[in-house]
Amino acid sequence: MIEAWWKEAVIYQVYPSSFLDTNDDGWGDIKGITSKLDYLKQLGVDIVWVSPIYKSPQKDMGYDIADYKAIDKSYGTIEDVDQLISELKKRGMNLMMDLVVNHTSDEHEWFLASKSSLTSPKRDWYIWKPPSAYDNEGNPLPPNNWSQILGEANSAWTYDSHTNEFFLSLFTPSQPDLNWENPAVRAAVHDIMDFWLERGACGYRMDVINLISKDPRFPDAPPSLGKGIKYHPGGKYYVNGPRMHEYLREIHDKVLVKYNAITVGEMPGISDINEIIQTVGSNSGELNMIFIFDIVSVDDVPGKVRMTLQPWSVKDIRQIVDKWQRAMLEHDGWNSVFCENHDNPRSVSRYTDDTDAFRIYGAKLVALMQTTLSGTLFVYQGEEIGMRNVSKSWDIEKEYRDIESINFWKKSKALYAANPKCLAEQRRVLEKKARDHARTPVQWSAEPNAGFCKKGVEPWMRVNDDYKECNIEMQMNADSIEDLSVWQYWQRGIANRNQHKDVFVYGGYETLGRPSEEVFAYLRTGSKGGKWIIVLNFSGKTVQWDIPPSVSIRGWMAGNYLKGKPEKALNDRVELQPWEAILGLCED
Repeated sequence: MIEAWWKEAVIYQVYPSSFLDTNDDGWGDIKGITSKLDYLKQLGVDIVWVSPIYKSPQKDMGYDIADYKAIDKSYGTIEDVDQLISELKKRGMNLMMDLVVNHTSDEHEWFLASKSSLTSPKRDWYIWKPPSAYDNEGNPLPPNNWSQILGEANSAWTYDSHTNEFFLSLFTPSQPDLNWENPAVRAAVHDIMDFWLERGACGYRMDVINLISKDPRFPDAPPSLGKGIKYHPGGKYYVNGPRMHEYLREIHDKVLVKYNAITVGEMPGISDINEIIQTVGSNSGELNMIFIFDIVSVDDVPGKVRMTLQPWSVKDIRQIVDKWQRAMLEHDGWNSVFCENHDNPRSVSRYTDDTDAFRIYGAKLVALMQTTLSGTLFVYQGEEIGMRNVSKSWDIEKEYRDIESINFWKKSKALYAANPKCLAEQRRVLEKKARDHARTPVQWSAEPNAGFCKKGVEPWMRVNDDYKECNIEMQMNADSIEDLSVWQYWQRGIANRNQHKDVFVYGGYETLGRPSEEVFAYLRTGSKGGKWIIVLNFSGKTVQWDIPPSVSIRGWMAGNYLKGKPEKALNDRVELQPWEAILGLCED
């Protein structure tokens, strides 16, 4: 396997509004990121990926961009970004920007020109269609039945009375989709990318980049949400659309090759190995890697929208990890390794038990799994201390801020006003999966507002209630002779990964044992020698796991219960405590 700097990098995602406020407005800023670079370096971070900081009306927390070459004043200035890049480079680190070019804000100058008239030179920079028909009251009907992604009760089309046409807005009406069929649009995107790479960024995370090509027929979507529902997900006609690969190769050839840039594509709704290898294969000429969403969709009801719940077990985690670890090794592709981001709940709450009794063990289990899997490692802010979902006692209407949550709860109340049982189930979905859980301010200390902003300043979003018991300062300074804090465990795991790159970054992978309701185990093998076993008890009970006869364990080197080496059986059968994770060195 060909080695590369971006394969070995540890990437830390910053959600800037919630990272650190330095100017007392309750909103995180660029200077806050710069002030914590030594902290990130100490953790083991190589690249800082910052979610959008461009000029924006903030209808979708910056993913609605009004100017790609200007910084939103709530975050700072472009000079602040230059300073951030400079300080990163002094520490041997880099900045990854967030590229959002499936859509813009409806306040972008391109869209303002596009909607001004049917004959505007920028009219075809966006996707406009006439009404499909008119109802009995004379109201225009949208061109097809596609639903909005962040509010599936609504049409993905927004009507403009001035020109009597609809524009496509897959996410929200304030985020009109760009028309990538237009070469001028693609050239403008290439220019934006050049702008930030020339300024010193090392690459891009590309937001929903597999939605940029739509089926030009714009047919109706299958009625997957059931009869009597007006709008349905239309992903069949815009996920990995007909010209997507062409557009990505064009980006690669005209922009990326000039800079040896790192790229990771957010590509929801696709899980076919051959299709993905077309994008991330070593000779694809498209992207370095993508975010494969199987592991963060494990509790989604198949064929339905994200805000649904279904039961899952460790067998599902095993199947997902096994599929993609082996697929990339066998097809010469590359993985991203992640369990959290700004669009998903906290991993300790989602995959383990986040109660006070087990939260530390669960967070470390997820950390051990991620630091021992092949691929580029991504850590989301707060994950390194085991931040968890907000309390169920929070008032959804007062405390939740995300547009998806607001739309979901509004729809749920309208649908189930007379059905308390169904409404309670919808609330349970929010409590489990709302994006708000990942967006509470980072818990830096036990000081007021968790040290995110000064005492007396109101943070833009409520701080999680447990910040006095779970914060960075406490975990970095923990000095227990028996155990490591979650932060210290992540730091050690990253260091171990770097020390044994041949095994954990580039090495072979083999799932061990029979599928189990509790245990997931695997073997990592380096091409230059070195063989390690990882055993994870994804359950809240004590279990026995049979060690395969083919595996000869030299010793257990690390676990999530004790700071030192676990004293466990080396053959036959090993006992695992609830949510216990252990790492062993094997004979070659």
